Amino acid sequence: QLQLVESGGGLVRPGESLTLSCTVPSTAPSGFIFEKNAIGWFHQAPGKEREGVAFISNESNVRNFAESVKGRFTTSRDNAKKVAYLTMSSLKPEDSGVYYCAACPYGMSCYLIRRTNYDYWGQGTQVTVSS
Repeated sequence: QLQLVESGGGLVRPGESLTLSCTVPSTAPSGFIFEKNAIGWFHQAPGKEREGVAFISNESNVRNFAESVKGRFTTSRDNAKKVAYLTMSSLKPEDSGVYYCAACPYGMSCYLIRRTNYDYWGQGTQVTVSS
């Protein structure tokens, strides 16, 4: 079973920025084709449900963001390097939590960033926003 790898989390102060990465491990099954998968980013705050915050289509031509992060978060990907990024700016304490990336092979059905449409997940990376 494929598990994506997130990195880049850490402790930052309110108002600062952070970029998370999502990569495909070298152990990934040969049948997994990164550039055929949309990527979603999810945030799970302590004691809360995991919620989708960002979506990028497989060819980067469509993006979607949760209202809570619009204007502050962006997402990009480099299919040649098999990596996706979540750049978070103007961070707030409520942005703290574990961030997960997930891959969806079902195209635009993943646009609304709902967990059920995403087949492959990472282990998550912790982001803490605190003064």
